[in-house]
Amino acid sequence: MPSRKESAAVRYTRDYVAIPSVNPMRRTDLDPAVTGERRYAEHLREQLRALGLDAELVGDAARPSLVAEARVADAGETILVASHLDTVPVDGMEIDPFDPRVAGGRIFGRGSCDTKSGMAAVISALERVLAHKRLRRNVILVGEADEELGSTGVRDVVAHLAGQRPDWVIATEPTELRCVTRHKGIVHAQLRATGVACHSSEPQRGKSAVTALARAVLALEELAAELGTHVDPNLGAGTLSVGRIGGGSATNIVPDDAWLILDRRCIPGEDDVSVRAELEGALAKHDLPDVRVEWCTLEKALLATPADDPSVLALQAALAQAGLETATAGVAFGTDAGEFSARGWPGVVFGPGSIAQAHTKDEWVAIEEVETASSIFETLFSTRS
Repeated sequence: MPSRKESAAVRYTRDYVAIPSVNPMRRTDLDPAVTGERRYAEHLREQLRALGLDAELVGDAARPSLVAEARVADAGETILVASHLDTVPVDGMEIDPFDPRVAGGRIFGRGSCDTKSGMAAVISALERVLAHKRLRRNVILVGEADEELGSTGVRDVVAHLAGQRPDWVIATEPTELRCVTRHKGIVHAQLRATGVACHSSEPQRGKSAVTALARAVLALEELAAELGTHVDPNLGAGTLSVGRIGGGSATNIVPDDAWLILDRRCIPGEDDVSVRAELEGALAKHDLPDVRVEWCTLEKALLATPADDPSVLALQAALAQAGLETATAGVAFGTDAGEFSARGWPGVVFGPGSIAQAHTKDEWVAIEEVETASSIFETLFSTRS
């Protein structure tokens, strides 16, 4: 336990980490006791209602998103602050993922960095601003489901807010307190190989789907190397990584089915249509007729917010007031800021923590950054545009 009195931002981070909200990530082998965002969303709803905010759950009943609103008369503008509710799974973690231990100036646990500390910074700041009646901007606070995979929560939130349009958006993610205005898009695709099953004692009578898929992996490796030759001046090169693979039904059966799911990070000019075309081109180039692109979807839109956007200027002003670096930055990872931007709601990404600690076996966030982020949000909420 920490030796000094905990700030609200630290206390809330620990409270939130202790509530499992694992994204099932299309898997069927995860414990339902820790999957889904509902428990966390319900906790936040009650916390925000206790602050006097209108707060409700929207979208899917099992995996809802949260929308809360704080409004003030004669506000200069309305901002939407989005902090996703889900975390990645906990496979391979070397600490108790839901025991928010504090040690060495850090808070440990799944979601501590990505991004429950971001939500804690927002709510603790809003709590102080409301207590002292210093709210100067309308705030729509969103906790969106499914950010780690398909961003279904963004669609639910946008549908719920039909008719409302925030002036700008700020998404909390681990940016090391930097103002992030650019990031890559994310496309996921599944490749499937088909073969002919037979008894493994006479494999020549069949055709192995696994062997075909292995050849496809080598083709993808070659494609990934080629992507490095096309570089965006702000975001670098696109990337390709095979994340999951499977196939076959028994050791003594030549497999007639195998599959893989890949992650493709996109730079401007690339999307799911162009990625599908390049994947199909790679399969054709290597003469792999037994492998096909089963599906290819855009999971996250890229972000490219202009330097003079109000979201950028407002965050830079708050950072400058705190004596922090104000230069804009780009990152390789995707966020829901890109999804909101694609719907006409521009914005930035900002929050405590580093992506180097996100999704790790001992995920943690520095307490100092969480408390600083809370101060930055307090400035944003109490400053009139």
